[in-house]
Amino acid sequence: MRIRSLAIAAALLIGTGLPTIVQAQSPKTIAGGFDVGPGGLPKNFNPLISTGGFTWLSTYYEPLLLWNAGLTELEGALAKDYKVSDDKLTYTFNLAEETWHDGKPFTSKDVKFTFELAKNKASGSLFAARLGDIASVEAPDDRTVMIKLSKPNGSFLSIISQVLILPEHALASIAPESLANSTWWSTTPVGTGPFKFNRYVTDQYVELAADDDYRGGKPKVDVLINRYFENPAAAVAALRAGEIQFTYVEPDDAASFKTDANFSVIEGDSYVVNYIGLNQKVELFKDLKVRQAIMYAIDRNAIIESLYGGAAKPANCGYVAPHLIPEGLDAYAYDPAKAKALLDEAGWANINGDKPITLLTYYGSPQAANVMAAVQSMLAQVGINVVPRVVDTPTYNGIVYKEGTPDWNEFAMVYAGLQNGPNPAGLNPGLNKSQIPPDGFNTMRIEFDGLSAAFDKALGETDASKLDAAWQDVCKAMNAELPWATLWVANRYGIASTRLKDFVWTPAPAGGPYAAHPERWDIQ
Repeated sequence: MRIRSLAIAAALLIGTGLPTIVQAQSPKTIAGGFDVGPGGLPKNFNPLISTGGFTWLSTYYEPLLLWNAGLTELEGALAKDYKVSDDKLTYTFNLAEETWHDGKPFTSKDVKFTFELAKNKASGSLFAARLGDIASVEAPDDRTVMIKLSKPNGSFLSIISQVLILPEHALASIAPESLANSTWWSTTPVGTGPFKFNRYVTDQYVELAADDDYRGGKPKVDVLINRYFENPAAAVAALRAGEIQFTYVEPDDAASFKTDANFSVIEGDSYVVNYIGLNQKVELFKDLKVRQAIMYAIDRNAIIESLYGGAAKPANCGYVAPHLIPEGLDAYAYDPAKAKALLDEAGWANINGDKPITLLTYYGSPQAANVMAAVQSMLAQVGINVVPRVVDTPTYNGIVYKEGTPDWNEFAMVYAGLQNGPNPAGLNPGLNKSQIPPDGFNTMRIEFDGLSAAFDKALGETDASKLDAAWQDVCKAMNAELPWATLWVANRYGIASTRLKDFVWTPAPAGGPYAAHPERWDIQ
């Protein structure tokens, strides 16, 4: 058995030990539950509106740049290289030679089309606000793209690592407002990645076929299959039965594989902060004292030890990386008596009393259910009555991203997660007042001036020597203003069959994308 613990999120390359000898498959196939767990869903096909699942989507689509598997630096994908002007306003990309899966040439026009589409709110794109600094996209020739910004943005390259490039020739004829619900994504999509779309069997699996002409080399397996499961337990059962060779798992399941020589356990930082979101469009959480009371009422350390087996770190802002944590943060140590006193000072009995408050989540695992039950019990002890409600991810997104004036009582509180690295700007879409839907992920409709100003300053900082201090200011603002009740950053686990060779999976934020090089994956 091989177990590798990754302190900063790194990749595990499997197949370096003695392989299990099995009869060769024809065609050679790798199947996995690549989207099992938070963020994964059977209808996750459009990368412009996806909130996760990029690990899978990036097997057939590609961005210009993406993080390496260790999440330490960005490297080229569809862009071979790039340069940045001295004023940090112009990014020039030199594009790779590639063809779309339907044989059409990939050119700079596709990149221009994609970014303009991603900036267009009518398309339903969740990148609209994050790409708001783009002033223009120019395609002076087929192999060159120039993106000009209206102001410096030190996180720009990391932001575009999740913008998967789309084919102009296939999508330009579809009106942007019709794209979100188009059947193209799940029937005839074409990308530039090492595998090409073959078929989707509704709610069961997606099958990809190797692109023999891929610029990175012909894939070593013929077929890649992503199976969908209602819950992690079903995926684990399929893994043990040999139906799949990889899946994301919960910590308890990971422990059960530690003594099984047929599997390798991949463990690493999820880079996702879990939090209780407090909707600022309802009166319940307007008073800072109420938000502070919620923090003091939840015994985070007890939950981490009992339900996570210690494999998580308490978060007193959106970050846990040491270089982003300033001194002097309030630790909000468990203190139910203080929580009750704060609620009394805020007049909680008159604001809400013991009326039930829905605690909405898309986390449907047994572990998440236990976490929700623990939070419910702890809050009840100080006089806050919450009732957990679990829905699938599409239903959750439909509720929290709804424009106009939705029924705020549907999600006065949420239990959710958002990536906090490797680029700390990943939290900006969930907290900056400029990122309220449909522009970004700020589903709690948080409009705290100090916090937004801290984000804007950090995003505009291009002096590397000042970046850490700028993000520490964001952390200070989160800790003081409490837009969320931040909980912890947990480890994430994957289980891979030892039959796999050169397989890479990183417990990455929002499922990637990162340089996993699926064209190199093999199975024995």
